[in-house]
Amino acid sequence: MDKKVIIIPTYNEKENIEKIIRAVFTLEGEYHIIVIEDNSPDGTGKIVKNLQKEFPDRLFMIERTGKQGLGTAYITGFKWAVSHEYDYVFEMDADFSHNPDDVPRLYEACSKEGADMAVGSRYCNGISVINWPIGRVIMSYFASVFVRKVLNVQIYDSTAGFICYKRKILETIDLDNIRMKGYGFQIEMKYSAFKLGFRIKEVPIIFVDRKEGSSKMSSGIFGEAFWGVIGMRFRKIKGKRD
Repeated sequence: MDKKVIIIPTYNEKENIEKIIRAVFTLEGEYHIIVIEDNSPDGTGKIVKNLQKEFPDRLFMIERTGKQGLGTAYITGFKWAVSHEYDYVFEMDADFSHNPDDVPRLYEACSKEGADMAVGSRYCNGISVINWPIGRVIMSYFASVFVRKVLNVQIYDSTAGFICYKRKILETIDLDNIRMKGYGFQIEMKYSAFKLGFRIKEVPIIFVDRKEGSSKMSSGIFGEAFWGVIGMRFRKIKGKRD
């Protein structure tokens, strides 16, 4: 059986973390979870520790000293997953904006349909976003249009954070050379995979804004992504095997 692990970064997710963990563990196919916990003052880490007693062989956690950015959280999880020889590695939010029931669809896109990376896409089949303010929908949608034009890559949801990777992608990309830490990290990972010749498949999903807890989005995150995309346009992407 393929080894599969879902990386869930957390900061102040006490309202969601137990529910998302239990939802994942009801899925068929033996998924594991690694939580990257950034010292949440609301006690998220304590909730995970209690659940580890119930799921000692499926639930893992890395505790960091503080909030260090989404990108570094995922890179920490990627390195852990590769070192533990997982075949498929997922990114997923803790807040149910990504439906756990869609995880097997991403897995099948990689395991059965030939993709190296499967992206849960809000925009490959129109706009499939629920409960976002219209201004945020417009900003997110046109950010992906901007990325397609500047980087000349046909990915309709370049900022998506619901992803399945085959391990070979994470073994090939030089993770220590990924520069963006906010949501621009999602763009950089997809662009790096594309430039290194990996096949990317978008799987249409319906994205539902969080019902509990608070968003971590900020204007600084969009600024980093804008300038980071410009920089990527003129930077050569190298893998570890080059």
